[in-house]
Amino acid sequence: MRIPLSYNVRNLLVRKTTTLMTALGIALTVAVLVGVLALTEGLRTSFKATGHPLNLLVTRRGATSEMLSIIPRGSFLRLRAFPGIASTPDGEQMASLEVITAITLKNRDNLEGVNTNVRGLLPAGLAMRENVRIVVGRNMIPGRREVIVGRSVAARYPSAALGKNIKFGRGEWPVVGVFDAGRSALNGEILGDLNQIASDYGRSEALSSVLIRATDPVAAEALKNQLEADRALNVGVQSETAYYESQMTSALPLQFMGTLIAIIMAAGSSFAAMNTMYAAVSRRSAEIGTLRVLGFSRGSILVSFFIESLALAAFGGVLGIALALPLNNLETGISSFTTFTEIIFSFRVSPPIMAAGLVFALLVGAIGGLLPARSAANKQILTSLRQV
Repeated sequence: MRIPLSYNVRNLLVRKTTTLMTALGIALTVAVLVGVLALTEGLRTSFKATGHPLNLLVTRRGATSEMLSIIPRGSFLRLRAFPGIASTPDGEQMASLEVITAITLKNRDNLEGVNTNVRGLLPAGLAMRENVRIVVGRNMIPGRREVIVGRSVAARYPSAALGKNIKFGRGEWPVVGVFDAGRSALNGEILGDLNQIASDYGRSEALSSVLIRATDPVAAEALKNQLEADRALNVGVQSETAYYESQMTSALPLQFMGTLIAIIMAAGSSFAAMNTMYAAVSRRSAEIGTLRVLGFSRGSILVSFFIESLALAAFGGVLGIALALPLNNLETGISSFTTFTEIIFSFRVSPPIMAAGLVFALLVGAIGGLLPARSAANKQILTSLRQV
C-alpha cells in the first residue's frame, strides 16, 4: 500500500519555515550553477554566431590570434590569385586584408579603462559580414577617417557613442554609426577603413590577417590546403567559425571557479536537506509508527520520505532558476587571454540550462534525503509509538 502524495505536501506545508530555509539554500546553489552555465552558453553563442562557414581566416603560421599575426601586403596580393575565392554580385573578389589593434576605453564602471578591438578592413570585409547592419547613424565611407561601433561598445563606453570622437592612433576618429551584429562578438568591436587605421599606426605594409570567402565547402578545404602548402606565404588557415570557437578558453577559468563554488554550495545544501529530513523523521516518529500499524510497508515509508526530499529540492530548484532568470540577456564582458581585449556578450539562460539546474537540485535532494528516508523506514513500530 502506497502513502498518498498529499501526506508529503501537508508535512512540507506544516514545517513551512524549515522548508523555506532549506529550499532557499538549494535555490542559491542552483542560481550559482545556472549563472555559470548561462555565462558560458552566452559566450559560446556569441562566438558561434560570429563568422560564416565559408569564411577562411588567414594569419601568420603559428599565430594564436589576429592580434599576434603579421601579414605583409604582398602576401595578400599573392593569395588573391589562388582559385576558389568567391566574388560579390558586382564581381568584386571577397577577400579583405585587415589590421586589428587594441585601444583603451573607459566604461561606466571602470575608471582605468578596458581594452577594446579596433579593426581596419576593406569594403569586401564589411560585405562578408552580412549580419552587420547599421541601426543608428550611417555606414562609414571607405577612405575617410571615421569609424562605426558595435551596439555593445556604444552602450558600455560613453566616449564611443554616436557623434563622439574616439582618440586613438594619431588623432581623433568621429563615430558616424552604430551597428548591430546580432549575438556575434562583432558587437564589441570598432570598425574603420583599413588604410586609414594602418597609416595611423605605421603599419601600411605589415597588417594582421586576411579574411576570404570560398565558393563552396570543397573549395574552402582545397584553398586552405593550397595556402598552407605555399612556403612563400608562411600562413596558417582556419575557418572563421573555428577561430572564434577556439577563444572559448577565455571562459574556462570562470567556468571552473563557478562550478567549484556550486559544488561546495551543493555539499552544504545536501547536508541542510539531510538535516531537515532527519529532524522531520525524529519529530514524526509517532506518525511513522502509526503508518506501520496501518499496514504501510518499510518500502512505502522509504519512498514517501525520499519523495518528500525530492519535492523540497524541486521547489528549491525552481526558486533558484527564478532567481537566475533576470540574468538572461544581461550584457557583460570578460577579458580574453588570447587577444587581451574585452569580449562583450549576453548571458543565455536557455531551457537546457534550466533543465540542468532542476536536475542538479533533484540530485542534491536525493543525496540529502536518502539516509533520512532509510532511517524512517528502519524505525521499529514499538520504539516509534513510545515516542508519542
